[in-house]
Amino acid sequence: MKQKAVFIKTFGCQMNEHDSEKIYRILRDHDYKFTENIDNADLVLLNTCSIREKAEHKVYSSLGRLRRLKDKNPKLIIGVGGCVAQQEGERLLHRVPYLDMVFGTHNIHKLPEFIHDVEQTGKRILETSLYDSVPSLGVCPNPREKEIKSYVTIMQGCDNYCSYCIVPYVRGREISRPSREILEEVRRLSEKGVKEVTLLGQNVNSYGRGIAGDMTFPQLLHSINEIDRIERIRFTTSHPKDLSPELISCFGQLDKLCEHIHLPVQSGSNLVLKAMNRRYTAEEYITKVERIRKACPKIGITSDIIVGFPGETEKDFEDTLKLIGIVKFNSLFSFKYSDRVETKASTLPEKVDDKVKGKRLSILQTYQKLFTLTKNRELEGKEEEILVEGPSKTDPTRLTGRTRSNKVVNFEGSSDLTGRIVPVMIKRAFLNSLEGEINTTYCS
Repeated sequence: MKQKAVFIKTFGCQMNEHDSEKIYRILRDHDYKFTENIDNADLVLLNTCSIREKAEHKVYSSLGRLRRLKDKNPKLIIGVGGCVAQQEGERLLHRVPYLDMVFGTHNIHKLPEFIHDVEQTGKRILETSLYDSVPSLGVCPNPREKEIKSYVTIMQGCDNYCSYCIVPYVRGREISRPSREILEEVRRLSEKGVKEVTLLGQNVNSYGRGIAGDMTFPQLLHSINEIDRIERIRFTTSHPKDLSPELISCFGQLDKLCEHIHLPVQSGSNLVLKAMNRRYTAEEYITKVERIRKACPKIGITSDIIVGFPGETEKDFEDTLKLIGIVKFNSLFSFKYSDRVETKASTLPEKVDDKVKGKRLSILQTYQKLFTLTKNRELEGKEEEILVEGPSKTDPTRLTGRTRSNKVVNFEGSSDLTGRIVPVMIKRAFLNSLEGEINTTYCS
């Protein structure tokens, strides 16, 4: 029987990318192969994100372009999963009459059943139920051949209910995987040649809550640090209110834990932070940053900021710029606020004009570039340990990798260095990357 081909398009973050890997693992066991050519596909799946309004619009645009393929091949099955599927549900089926399946974030494991029903009956599938446990959490994608880095899901969902955030509504309440499953997955990855693992969760800092007798997140990090052949550990994302002294101390104790933390602050205004339901103040955030840097002076700190939250005044925005000037982030992901359905913030008055949001975003991003470039230039003339990932995306004749603090470095070198950690002297710093030269002593 001929193998069928699946094309998967992923929108959004690392967690969605990893979910797509899980989807492929499930479908591969049901005689599907992956294709990068959408015209050859028997099944097209869009794994979606609705954290930002722009991402949601991209999904509908992609669905519009798929109509041509469906007209050309009526047997083509088209499905939408992920957060937009969870949020929109039946509205997606109404708006896109040639769409066959809508499956929510807790229903990845049912995909083979959904596909079979579409093939046998032609009926359209809608399943967006949320469960007390998520079977797909335990699905472990096989690393691709010679894969150096891999993601490992340790938890899903969130209990924080930040007023602007849709995650609890589309991903469900917080669910942690048993630590024994996580450690076994990391061991298997290490045996297959993976050198770096990134632990994923909406709020990894609260890992282990609700699992009687299991590990805390710092304890999990200590256990992974003991696994042979794993050389680097990263994690994302952290909520500042749950950043414990024990977790901070891990950066000074664990040799495999990379010197980088993504710690979303969202705003520097205490009034805005309260309206966002973040449950910390700007002063408390700054204090935690100081403690992290004391434990690990070389750490790179990145963050998220939303501008134009309902009611944000010029004074509130100035407070955000002030916090950026104090913390001096390595880099920032910054966005204009947009209403998300079901969230409390969408009902708040005093919406900020879009032109004002755009102006504030431009000012903030220009300001942050000064700190990013300064911190990158501080590395010029210094030697950094680089995990070689393979050819550079911008120049395939060169190699690329990352510092332990998560900065991209491009340099000349032989392809057989891929997968190794090599010493590289940083020669030039740019805004988004570094240029280096491998230590000739290492190559001799």
